Amino acid sequence: MSRVDLDAFRADTRAWLEDNAPASLRGRPGDMFHGTWGGRRGDFESDDHRVWLERMAARGWTAPTWPAEYGGGGLSRKEAAVLAEELKRLKLPAPLIGFGLVMIGPTLLQFGTEAQKRQHLPGIIKGEIRWCQGYSEPGSGSDLASLQTSAVRDGEQYVINGQKIWTSYAEKSDWIFCLVRTDPGARKQEGISFILVDMASPGVTTKPIKLISGASPFCEVFFDDVRAEARDVIGGVNAGWTVAKALLQHERTMVGEVFARSVLGGQQELLALARAAGLGPPEGSLEAPLVRDRIAQSAMDERAFMLTVQRLQDNARAGQPPGPESSILKVYGTELNQRRRQLAVEIAGADGLGWSGDAYDDGALGLTRDWLRSRGNTIEGGTSEIQLNIIAKRVLGLPDAGGAA
Repeated sequence: MSRVDLDAFRADTRAWLEDNAPASLRGRPGDMFHGTWGGRRGDFESDDHRVWLERMAARGWTAPTWPAEYGGGGLSRKEAAVLAEELKRLKLPAPLIGFGLVMIGPTLLQFGTEAQKRQHLPGIIKGEIRWCQGYSEPGSGSDLASLQTSAVRDGEQYVINGQKIWTSYAEKSDWIFCLVRTDPGARKQEGISFILVDMASPGVTTKPIKLISGASPFCEVFFDDVRAEARDVIGGVNAGWTVAKALLQHERTMVGEVFARSVLGGQQELLALARAAGLGPPEGSLEAPLVRDRIAQSAMDERAFMLTVQRLQDNARAGQPPGPESSILKVYGTELNQRRRQLAVEIAGADGLGWSGDAYDDGALGLTRDWLRSRGNTIEGGTSEIQLNIIAKRVLGLPDAGGAA
């Protein structure tokens, strides 16, 4: 696309957004985990959020680079970058968020049959179906390939029995993309299939899990003689491990980007806490040199991380899918968040120990619960130990340390 064409696209996009983006949403950018999730049981924060989703989905701009034949925007990477810039200019929230857009959708585009794409992608783009991920099991976390949830072929269906755990938002989801064992006699990675299951199917039950922080999106999911369609196996029977690893790269990129957003402005939060604790005047340098140095180090780490995220985002806009380097984002982003939460509670001292009700309190009173929640960051989405193995083997080319997913 020529520069002239791209400038024309920007002008058209800017004009359309000015005419169609609800005024009440401008200046409210949101993030990857707070917004409109869609789904059969989804609700909207306001009528304007509903209108925003409907208008953007009608143009395919909830998934701007996905092919137009499935309902996507059909934009080039450069056009999608322009759209992102114009949304950022107006500080608009994403019209739709969720695992459908960032995990199963890209996986279907890579591995799905034409029929599977036409069946599932339009519902994701319109926000009609909300998805969750069925990977981990009580005895199969880091060693995911040891999973035991079984799927036995019965005609044109599979009968599924087993349990998944740490399933985010399972109680609110419509479908689950799931790893199941279809050949118990094969080598563990070779006997796994990747299948899609309607959460409304008889025999599917969910049970929420509460974390030490007092709240949680996580659930257990139980499958008792659940019937799933054989046509919903993605990538071929017993070929699910390849599909699973590709999806994990999308997930780890997502997790890294989430923490990239969470650390933005982190040093301002830490400085405000330090001044509230009497460690410095409202303006100017802090009087406590050790605290000042630790906040400065946090700010430098944040800046370096954001540059790495930007580099990988540029690669994505150029059409390069996420690779094993996504593990770098996952490791560093989660550990950076943990260090910042740790420093925050140390600065706040006794002022950060408040705890009441089921929701996080505002200000310093919520720090302890944020700190407790951050302890799980280096476990969820693949433990740091597993990610370091992946980085060593597939990014640095070091000898196989074993156990990498």
